Amino acid sequence: MEHRISSTPFSKVYPMYVQKAERKGRSRAEIDRIICWLTGYDAAGLQRQLDAQADFRTFFAEAPAMHPNCALITGMVCGVRVEAVEDPLMRNVRYLDKLVDELARGKALEKILRQ
Repeated sequence: MEHRISSTPFSKVYPMYVQKAERKGRSRAEIDRIICWLTGYDAAGLQRQLDAQADFRTFFAEAPAMHPNCALITGMVCGVRVEAVEDPLMRNVRYLDKLVDELARGKALEKILRQ
């Protein structure tokens, strides 16, 4: 059974990522940088996905290239080990959730981006 996040428009969740970051004194630019690092989108490509109201399945399917270091993203999100998620789409969603959580917790961008 497919998770309902698959068909959820990315543009509906994106503002929540931004709000979460801004509540903790971080910026939309930092959220965009994280998303672009993870997915390979540039700013224009990310904006096109938001404007098109692409669902999560499409957003990740059309991503230019998942970052080779995304496998270094580990830990818990919503009580689930990110690295243990079997479904590739759900794992990508959890990667993004984990990065946003790390930003909101005040982690340095260089560490978040696994550089």
